[in-house]
Amino acid sequence: MKLKLVFLAAVFICIFTAVAFARDLGQWASTDYEIKYWFQHLMQPDNPTMSCCGEADAYYADGFETQGDQYVAIITDERPDGPLLRAHVDVGTKILIPNAKIKFDQSNPTGHGLVFMNKSGGYVPTTIVYCYLPPITG
Repeated sequence: MKLKLVFLAAVFICIFTAVAFARDLGQWASTDYEIKYWFQHLMQPDNPTMSCCGEADAYYADGFETQGDQYVAIITDERPDGPLLRAHVDVGTKILIPNAKIKFDQSNPTGHGLVFMNKSGGYVPTTIVYCYLPPITG
């Protein structure tokens, strides 16, 4: 009977535990604690149980345009990709931001507009935007 309860408890935990795709591959080693904490606790605006991911998925996007009612983030990040363990995205690349991914509800200690995304190559290049924090203007 105890074995069945343990098994059921394990199944329950597996079913109701949210999956997070954030990754920490050592890129946090030289990051200030407050910024590290901020990155690790930043959640997607349209799915508040899912992380925006982390520093390895973040690109500075200090410029933007609008296209109809949507933001188009412009990558301005010149930091080397290797230490951040991220895919390269050229400065000037424009990323169409889904409205549901715009995050206005949290401070931004980096001082930069940020787009959190997964950019893959291959036969059909794809970009998945997790979160977008517009640059502070004014």
